[in-house]
Amino acid sequence: MTLAVRYTAARTLETALVEPSAPGPGEVEVAPAYVGICGTDLHIFHGDMDTRVDAPAVLGHEMSGRVVRVGPGVEGWAPGDAVTVMPLRWDGACPACRAGHQHVCQHLDFIGIDSPGAMQQRWTVPAATLVRLPPSLSLDRAALVEPTAVAVHDVGRAGVRDGEKVVVVGGGPVGVLIALVARAAGADVRVVELSAHRRLIAAKLGLVGWDPAAVHVPDLLREWTGDAGADVAFEVSGAAGGVDTAVEVLGVRGRLCLVAIHPRPREVDLHRFFWRELTLVGARLYDRSDFEKAAELVADGTVPADRLISKVVPLAEAPSAFAALESGTDVMKILVDCTDDTQGAAA
Repeated sequence: MTLAVRYTAARTLETALVEPSAPGPGEVEVAPAYVGICGTDLHIFHGDMDTRVDAPAVLGHEMSGRVVRVGPGVEGWAPGDAVTVMPLRWDGACPACRAGHQHVCQHLDFIGIDSPGAMQQRWTVPAATLVRLPPSLSLDRAALVEPTAVAVHDVGRAGVRDGEKVVVVGGGPVGVLIALVARAAGADVRVVELSAHRRLIAAKLGLVGWDPAAVHVPDLLREWTGDAGADVAFEVSGAAGGVDTAVEVLGVRGRLCLVAIHPRPREVDLHRFFWRELTLVGARLYDRSDFEKAAELVADGTVPADRLISKVVPLAEAPSAFAALESGTDVMKILVDCTDDTQGAAA
């Protein structure tokens, strides 16, 4: 038997012993080492995704770990290999897949939401989802490869170029990662964030943060850009005010990249889109090249993942970690340590 954390109902998580499934043809069994808790996991915890999540459901899709055993027909992987998982399973037949956009397959199985995730001591996944980790990369830092891949994809979708001025609205984990990846692409970046704790973390990473409650962002923007406005804005806050700010900061022909999930329609200043010939770009998930680039950025320290990890909790204490994330802004990223083999892990 193996220990797993399962969502059973709104605001209810349980730790339970479950029977691990042996890897079938084309599958690999992985021992997760560290699993990050992300905003989507919190949405599930709140009960906001009950129409999609089939409870009891094992959560988690930001992970690192090692291969334990491989199923029939699997080549190129061996027990002990350090891996992360790109948690996407597509059908290959829908119009999106046929057009080459498998990551937004119209029948996408997002592993960890639509099917069992990584918050367990043994996890069987398709071998095609594995991404090899650099030997120098520690497994705790490697748990941030998946959210970094999101940032790499977002920066690519926005077409950020060297020398451009970029505003990131929302300084949570993904917002800070976008800022770091955009800076690595040569951009000059500002982060708009209400939380003093998150602004402090950004500052320690060399990022300039603006508190929209204490300063007038348009005035700072005019001073920073010489009244030109930003070239790119990323909306990562998920709030109506964040949308307004992201649109307002853009200069002529600026690009707005929508990253956050907005569960309800928002009012948008379309006149400003017309007047300044703005462009709106959606960004969702990632592809394999994004994952591979993300692993490089975390491994070489461009993304200092260790400085984004607020705390690490054992698997049995994962439910309390959800409550800690929900409560406030004094945490950035919490990892769940799945390596404790004293609680029923399979041999």
